[in-house]
Amino acid sequence: MALTQSQEEILKKIIEAFQNGKRLSDLPMAKGTNPYDLYVEVLDIDGESKKAKLADMLPYMEDQVAYGIEFDTTVSSPECTRIGNMSLHRTLPVQSRMRGCLLDDDGKVVEYLYPTDWRSNIRGGSRGQVMVEIPEHYRRFVTDGTKRRVMLSEYPLPGYHKVPLCYVSAYEAALERSTRKLCSVVNTAADYRGGINDAGYDNTGGSQLGRPVTGHPINTLRTYARNRKPGSVEWNIYTNGMHKTLTWLFVVEYATLNSQAAYNAQLTAEGYRQGGLGMGVVDLYYDQWTALNNNQPVIPCGFTDTLGNRSGVVSYAIPKEYGEEKSVEVPRYRGIENPFGHCRKFVDGIIIRAHSTDNINVYVCDDPARFNSTDASGYSHVANVGNVAGGKFIREIFFGETGELIPKVTVGSNLTYFCDYFDKCEAAGTYCVVVGDGCTGFAGAGLFKQDYLRSPEYSTQNLGSRLCFIPNN
Repeated sequence: MALTQSQEEILKKIIEAFQNGKRLSDLPMAKGTNPYDLYVEVLDIDGESKKAKLADMLPYMEDQVAYGIEFDTTVSSPECTRIGNMSLHRTLPVQSRMRGCLLDDDGKVVEYLYPTDWRSNIRGGSRGQVMVEIPEHYRRFVTDGTKRRVMLSEYPLPGYHKVPLCYVSAYEAALERSTRKLCSVVNTAADYRGGINDAGYDNTGGSQLGRPVTGHPINTLRTYARNRKPGSVEWNIYTNGMHKTLTWLFVVEYATLNSQAAYNAQLTAEGYRQGGLGMGVVDLYYDQWTALNNNQPVIPCGFTDTLGNRSGVVSYAIPKEYGEEKSVEVPRYRGIENPFGHCRKFVDGIIIRAHSTDNINVYVCDDPARFNSTDASGYSHVANVGNVAGGKFIREIFFGETGELIPKVTVGSNLTYFCDYFDKCEAAGTYCVVVGDGCTGFAGAGLFKQDYLRSPEYSTQNLGSRLCFIPNN
């Protein structure tokens, strides 16, 4: 059949388009990542090809690639409802990529540790700091009336905020005293003696060899962390941002606000995590702890390394100097030992400024270059803690769009709502935030426990921190 001249011209264009066509791999990358600025080709129900904004497709994707929890501020139970893609609650794609590693002072991974047991790895500091890598991921905090939702995803969905790749110490921070460098190591040499460096306990059950460091104010600890890489602000003590990240990763994984709930190694019938991480190393009596080692750290760094990258508890027999036979269950979350309890911990990147006991402003910052303990310039004012009575259990937190853990309403108990205690400052002044508790026998000392009582100059023998590395992006 002969073609008309018009048909021949159309055929020539088809052939030219075919010859000039490009494979997907040959196309240039789109500029930017805003899904509202990107278009995709779609096939409509009438079979016609059309274009659509990529962002219009993503709400349907959220059901497939995001998972999280929901709780109601009017319900006293700390148990949460799992939402999102339920299969992701079994695979836990964000949490399952957390892994132990050795990190050099430039922030380069020297090696990843054996996932099931770290004891065969060199953890004494010669090859790097023992850290847990937290992968880049995305999260969203939603307030819907009395409902609160926390969602996680590996993908940058609309409304989700990026959590950059970062590293937190596997252990509570130690100190290499000869160099004044904060560490995360398993090392029993005298140069790494923990606590307040009291050698008088070296040959007793209260020994500080191999234990975390305590007894320094927050500004000194910040300096010791930065000593790992002079001129850089990538090494830090435990930060408010890091604490939020760990807390919400735990909450989504276990679907509970009670991190001190009894440990249960068994999965639910659906294949989900259940329970919590147990009481932790707070289950001691204060006076007997004083007799043991004057209220200094008890647990040696790396005691739970038999668990590798896993979560769980390991029993530790308290030495006889305590005065009675006693053991505690040392918790570990995804390679992170004592995520709460044992030692109280300073957190950086948050400043409390009290004008009165009923007018307490809370400022936060994620930029390590601005970290300090008194000047809130460049910080964001995220909350005003008003008529919140001191010394009460947390019933509600400020939450907001960034998941702030700041107590908002108290009067609860250690088995209801957030299950943890809040100590509010009782006078005007500038304060630091301390999370967790020491070995005081106190329930309510889990991941949400906070106190606003400590000035930047404060130090004591049961207060330390963790070590973090936040890469420059």
